[in-house]
Amino acid sequence: MLQPISLPRNLDARPIPTTIHAMVHDLRCRIEAFQDRWDVPQIEQFVAADYELVYQTLDWLRESQMMIGNRFLEWGCGFAAVTLIADSLGWDCIGIESESTLLTHGHQTVADWCQTLRSNDDVTSNHTATLSAVPELVRGNFLPTGSESLADDPTLPSLGHDTENAYRKLGLELDDFAVVYSYPWPGEDEFHELVFDRHAARGAILVQFCGPNDVRAWRAVSNP
Repeated sequence: MLQPISLPRNLDARPIPTTIHAMVHDLRCRIEAFQDRWDVPQIEQFVAADYELVYQTLDWLRESQMMIGNRFLEWGCGFAAVTLIADSLGWDCIGIESESTLLTHGHQTVADWCQTLRSNDDVTSNHTATLSAVPELVRGNFLPTGSESLADDPTLPSLGHDTENAYRKLGLELDDFAVVYSYPWPGEDEFHELVFDRHAARGAILVQFCGPNDVRAWRAVSNP
């Protein structure tokens, strides 16, 4: 079962390093330019999150919650903003994305911003973890094998991605990760929770951005 983690009311008052602000501003410009193009097919399921609030949430969780490990996974990483935010906080990060066009932009984000974030004291001084390898971005389906059966609606956007299971490529399973982040489409947040509850390790944390001023966190615990 999943146990909700009560987030502080003043979460949005937590300080954000200037370098994170700069990266977020740059990515918003890139995303707007990408979405304004008329000469390429639009990816309707790709919507940018409130990356500042996501940073504040992950920063607070890193500081206040017990972690079962150091691996962080982003379901549907897009431009890899959250993957890089988590990397700046000291996690070993992997992003999974099914759309090859978005994955190309994600790799560019990592190339442009990873070392900049890591080399700034205003970012790295906020945590004590040792930064390891550059975040890994993988094309594939973020749903563990068989988890589609947990959905009560076959039209959910997370279903039907005709790509290889990403966990096979990684040589990992969902229960190898301490923290998972998702931005569920309206109406599929419960499905993401069911998948996480079924496949995540006990003690792992699910973070969901569900819309403006709506971020949630859950911990997987043993059934009573």
